[in-house]
Amino acid sequence: MFSFSKYYFGLTVLLFSIEVLIALYAHDEFIRPYAGDFLIVIFLFCLVKAFLNVPSKWVLISVLLFSYCVEAGQYFNLIHHLGLDQSKIAPLILGNYFSWTDMVAYTLGAAVIFVLQSSPGASTQAH
Repeated sequence: MFSFSKYYFGLTVLLFSIEVLIALYAHDEFIRPYAGDFLIVIFLFCLVKAFLNVPSKWVLISVLLFSYCVEAGQYFNLIHHLGLDQSKIAPLILGNYFSWTDMVAYTLGAAVIFVLQSSPGASTQAH
């Protein structure tokens, strides 16, 4: 079950770097709100696959459900209920407000993973 994949770890580092750059420098109305949410699902998928040799479909479903749960936490103001109102890190990780467009971005990110994982040779390029 535990297995290190250089391929997915490399993708994880690349996607993390892109997410950091978006957080630091993208202050627009498209890249920051949509591309970051689209990429976070792909990042989380790659992170899990970098360390666990489990079926991609289960990782994809789990990551997508996790993303939906984080968004639901925003809807129910989870940061406030956890007493993290003054935290500078919590809003970056958990987000500030619920948005249906975030749910769409997560779903599109998952769809890209699904298509890429379904393509011929997808299982051989992971290791």
